[in-house]
Amino acid sequence: MGGVDVCWLPHCTTCQKAVQHLHDRGIRIGSFRDLKAQPLERAEVEDLARKVGGAEKLFSKRAMKYRKLRLHEQTLSEDDLLRLMAEEYTFVSRPVIVAGDRATAGFSAKRVDELLGD
Repeated sequence: MGGVDVCWLPHCTTCQKAVQHLHDRGIRIGSFRDLKAQPLERAEVEDLARKVGGAEKLFSKRAMKYRKLRLHEQTLSEDDLLRLMAEEYTFVSRPVIVAGDRATAGFSAKRVDELLGD
């Protein structure tokens, strides 16, 4: 495999665990994208959402702003989710590990291994 790209927050322990898992498996990381320092543009959010299987899978309901903005009381459309993730990096479930035209959001060793073809 040619390697993966990682969208993450360097100080996030879950992101660090995911990167360690990739290193342990000998997977080359082509690039890192700090989601706070380099926020995603709307088109990039749409692309990542497509790669993970939909905006719902990329969106983090665990973000503090999710409850603070009372979003849990609303019905959010796919467009709402994409807009929110483009406006606020904390709504993107981290890390996002991209392998070609597929990706996984949030860290699960099983999902990462499936993404990488094991």
